[in-house]
Amino acid sequence: MNDSTVYLAVVIVYFIIVVGIGYLYYKKSTNLSDYILGGRTLNPYVAALSAQASDMSGWLLLGLPGSIYLCGIGEAWIGIGLAIGSYFAWLLIAKRLRIYSEKAKNSLTLSEFFSNRFRDDKGYLRDISAIIILVFFTIYVASGFVGAGNAFMMIFPDFSYTTAMLIGAVVIVAYTFLGGFKAVCWTDFLQGMLMLVAIVVVPLAAMGYLGGWDSMMTQIDQLIAENALPEKFTNIMYSGGQPLTFIAIISSLAWGLGYFGMPHIVVRYTAIKNPNDLKISRRVATVWIVICLAFACFVGMVGAVYHPGLVGKAEAQTIFMIMATNLFAPVIAGVILAALLAAIMSTADSQLLVSASAISNDLYKRFKKGAGMSENKLMWLSRIVVIAIAIIGAIIALDQNSSIMDLVSYAWAGFGAAFGPVVILALFWKRTNTFGALAGMVVGFITIIVWNTCFVAGGIIGAGSYLVFDTGLYELVPGFIFATIAIIAVSLLTAEPSKEIIDEFDEVEAAMKQKD
Repeated sequence: MNDSTVYLAVVIVYFIIVVGIGYLYYKKSTNLSDYILGGRTLNPYVAALSAQASDMSGWLLLGLPGSIYLCGIGEAWIGIGLAIGSYFAWLLIAKRLRIYSEKAKNSLTLSEFFSNRFRDDKGYLRDISAIIILVFFTIYVASGFVGAGNAFMMIFPDFSYTTAMLIGAVVIVAYTFLGGFKAVCWTDFLQGMLMLVAIVVVPLAAMGYLGGWDSMMTQIDQLIAENALPEKFTNIMYSGGQPLTFIAIISSLAWGLGYFGMPHIVVRYTAIKNPNDLKISRRVATVWIVICLAFACFVGMVGAVYHPGLVGKAEAQTIFMIMATNLFAPVIAGVILAALLAAIMSTADSQLLVSASAISNDLYKRFKKGAGMSENKLMWLSRIVVIAIAIIGAIIALDQNSSIMDLVSYAWAGFGAAFGPVVILALFWKRTNTFGALAGMVVGFITIIVWNTCFVAGGIIGAGSYLVFDTGLYELVPGFIFATIAIIAVSLLTAEPSKEIIDEFDEVEAAMKQKD
């Protein structure tokens, strides 16, 4: 039996397990709340690992190690920003959002929470946020399918890209369609554990092969002297041999702001059974993300010595797979490669589910026909939407060379700026009102579009043809700042929230002060 056959067998077993989990929860999902929020019954460990696994995607095992491999440790600043942002999101908003979302008419989604928190009877907040979610997450799902297709092709070179992409898409859709939120969370928990083991074991094995830490560092110095690696490769203040600017570091760290407005991540906070257990989730999530991000950087660093000579981003991103297949027996390597697929799938499944809930729970229920639909029928509508969005995502993903990761960066900024400030101020400032929240959402979203188009080189729209001035600043920074200012200014210039809203806010404050 050749290595490729063993890899395929291991991956098939893995797929059977995740689809089996989906079938298990298919029998346990009886209403819309079960399907899109798990009935608020998650334990703290599943909540923590599913949140982090759904966040990282293939970037953890492909993109970040590849960047470190090519440019050096200076590429780690985005990882540092993500670790800091993740910790403070768990610390500051997780418990408060869990309590508030339940008190605000048992809000099941972020869009519904905005609407219920501000008593937006006309539904403007719900509609606009649902549309933003739908547009960006369809692109996100496509990026996951592209990643799955490329990963399959790297593991099984005989597969065509289209076949590989469709196989990955079908498996993701299968367990998301069947089991909904709990299936997604439990598969993400499994995938998060698999990712953790793989990201630690592979670089440690490679370093052992190279003779240990001291030997590896000596070889790095030799490669630098031979111009095979950039100058200051191990200096975090340099990237590609050039010193990092203050703007570049701030832009990288700013990725952490995205956590406060990321719908598929914050929904995990609201799904935990006991709000007081969120401190456990925070600790587990923080340990997981710090270890995984640190070792992802280590993969790139060790890989530059273990297998030098990879040229370009596409080649460099394969370093994890190269080390896994070279250092381990086929069965173990197959499990490690399954972890790579897990990293990709754990993000795409969450995005599919949030997109489905945006239509079934946030948009369709507002129509007369949808308002009278039973919970069971709404749950089936969500399942149908999962398939519909997956089809659109797969069509987008048919182009193997799509610059989809640029769109993911764009969407991360869009969510962070449009939703992040609204979430924070809705939870912490009782004076925030509907008009302020609406202004912040719109201003944040528009700022992302304008800044990326006109003030960052190579913007998504026009590929830089509309550039006015290249600031080099990631659009999430001005988007977040301007949205926050808009919320505060408009809220102060318009009527105060009603007594009902203030009383509910005070109830949440009282609940937060209760001892664990």
